[in-house]
Formats: sequence, C-alpha cells, structure tokens
Amino acid sequence: METAEGKVTKTAESRYTKEQILSSATFAGRRDILNVLLTDGAEYTIGEVNRVMDGWLKKEVR
Repeated sequence: METAEGKVTKTAESRYTKEQILSSATFAGRRDILNVLLTDGAEYTIGEVNRVMDGWLKKEVR
C-alpha cells in the first residue's frame, strides 16, 4: 500500500485460530488434515495454513 508521501507500507495479514480455520467454508474439504496439522491455541494466516497443508500433502510416502 502506498501512502500520500509515496512510501510503501506493508499491510498485516489477518490471523485466525485453529477453530476459526476449521469452521471456515474455505477449508471444509481439508478439516481432518488441518485438525491434525494445526496447533491448538496458535494463530495462522491463510498463507501459513496453505503452506503447512501443501508441505504435508507433498511429503513422500514411506
């Protein structure tokens, strides 16, 4: 975001609790996975949730 002085500022992403993420329609199809991967009481951005989930889904099967 650019201010009136021409300086660029970084906007903070919204953070959500595990419970908020699990109850969202966005992650409805991945609730089981996220319930295991996310930590109770921690807060995450949507990007962090996607990275955690993608990392787990792309892990090599042993």
